[in-house]
Amino acid sequence: MNDFRLSVFLSVVRNRSFTKASNELHISQPAISQHIKEIEKLYDVRLIERNKNTISLTPQGKIFLSYANDIHTKYQELEFEMNLASQNNKGKLILGASTTISQYVLPPIMALFMKRFPEIELSLISGNSEQIEEYVYNRKVDFGFVEGLVHKKEFNYSVLAKDELVLVTSAENKTIDEIDIEKLKTLPLIVRENGSGTLAVFQNTLKEHNIRLSDLNILMQLGSSESIKRYVKISKNYAIISIAAIHDELKDNKLRIIEIKDMVIDRQFSSITLTGTQNKLSEKFFQFAKVSHKNML
Repeated sequence: MNDFRLSVFLSVVRNRSFTKASNELHISQPAISQHIKEIEKLYDVRLIERNKNTISLTPQGKIFLSYANDIHTKYQELEFEMNLASQNNKGKLILGASTTISQYVLPPIMALFMKRFPEIELSLISGNSEQIEEYVYNRKVDFGFVEGLVHKKEFNYSVLAKDELVLVTSAENKTIDEIDIEKLKTLPLIVRENGSGTLAVFQNTLKEHNIRLSDLNILMQLGSSESIKRYVKISKNYAIISIAAIHDELKDNKLRIIEIKDMVIDRQFSSITLTGTQNKLSEKFFQFAKVSHKNML
């Protein structure tokens, strides 16, 4: 039922690129442009300005975005609820999730899902993004959730939610509030282990600024966000970590964020399934997770 033009508009805005929206939606860039033009023609307004390799929303575009987000969410909720009425709510589902997602995103969603569907048995296997891809490929899990940027042809990917990586330190460490990229190179840093989606996204952002991981002052690589948080709180060093992992620490004034000028480290949490293997229970959980996560924000 959802108007595909809304999905196109939201993808362009989310990716800040017609090309990236084309890749995400698997349609041509001219088709992306045509869908946007149809909306603009319908309301006789200009929604998006294109300047070389960047886009920006017009005032009318910003108004349209606020309504488009609400309408898109309502469509998702409607489709999910109507699909429930025609599906068998029994079975077993094995999930795999990268560390950040398994620790901070999925637990409340799983609790709500089990309350709603007590006859569906859920289990969760955790690992880094690389390991989860391996589990999905070898069919050790029904489907997975990962944090990485690279999309492999063996899998289907669907975006669950947005996330941001931030620079943090102990709340007791009040020496700096904001740094530039050159200063980042000198800070004693704790980062995630090789193979983690968090590290891959951080490395990709560094590459955009012509910086290698080896250019930084990496003190240690640790295998979980929990171990990183505990280390930083005591050592007063610095770490790159998902903002989803530090909500409690920020609220309790245990950690604080240091702004990095001209660097934003955005990423997405995505579900992955082996191409051609997603079953109805997997789809049911993903749609439930997507709607539930939005409602929790």
